[in-house]
Amino acid sequence: MGRAAPDRYVSTVKQPADFDAFWKDVLDQASRVPLKPETVHDPLRSSREVDVYQVRYDSLDWVRIFGWYSVPKQRDGRLPAILYTPGYAQEPPILKDWAKKGYAALSVAPRGKVRSRSQFDPGYPGLLTHNIVDRNSYSYRGFYVDAWRAVDYLLTRDEVDAERIGVTGISQGGALTVTTAAMRPEIRAAAAGAPYLCGFVDNLELTCNYPYQEINDYLRIHPESRQAVEETLAYFDILNFADKMTCPFIVYVGLQDNVCPAETGFALFRLVGSADKKMYPYEAHSHMVYAPHDAIVDEFFSKHLRP
Repeated sequence: MGRAAPDRYVSTVKQPADFDAFWKDVLDQASRVPLKPETVHDPLRSSREVDVYQVRYDSLDWVRIFGWYSVPKQRDGRLPAILYTPGYAQEPPILKDWAKKGYAALSVAPRGKVRSRSQFDPGYPGLLTHNIVDRNSYSYRGFYVDAWRAVDYLLTRDEVDAERIGVTGISQGGALTVTTAAMRPEIRAAAAGAPYLCGFVDNLELTCNYPYQEINDYLRIHPESRQAVEETLAYFDILNFADKMTCPFIVYVGLQDNVCPAETGFALFRLVGSADKKMYPYEAHSHMVYAPHDAIVDEFFSKHLRP
């Protein structure tokens, strides 16, 4: 059985008074960094149906970010686009399946991933607690922006319809889906799974599993830093981005999930600002749900990006 009444869980997370001002300043800093997009065809990974490219662009603090970009070889007119954001320890996949369905598909590797590691490498574990007592240098400050800047890359592509861009991901990718949809008005539809970075402090009590336990490990060594840690994390908790997301949104939670507990997923869903949103709770599933949810995601994007 699932946990008792996870849909009625009340989060302890509070939004800092200067939350909007903080992120406006971060975005202002990012806007002063030229994108410098680079797109290189990869014949080894391409196929008869799909062209695959290695992508690079500059992000906050001039960190160079990598991605895989896939497009169908046969196309008629401009394409809807899918941005895929990766899980905590996941490297971005090459999205040939999305390209075969008629999308321009970009999977991004934010800083610290293997191909975006030369300038920033906190490791896994490590990313979650890197500079965790300083909001201005905490790892996810740049990590979030790296995903948001992927939208800028898509907007440089002539084959992409700027009015039909969606974002999706699972776990940490689910968190990046939420923040990207919240902070980039170009996103027209968002599908998240088992969202991570959602109720950071809540999850220190709700689960004893990693990656959240990295924070408890840190606090055992630095107990005097608890207040500073909680203050920093409030600026990065996706619960505090949720009300800014107004595009159509779907999210799933596994009621047996002990990595990203369902309680915080329900808390997120209640806060999402979209009038068109739907939650899919899966009783018998833990962290990852594929079938039947993959078909739901396909239908969702087809409805909103391929009218």
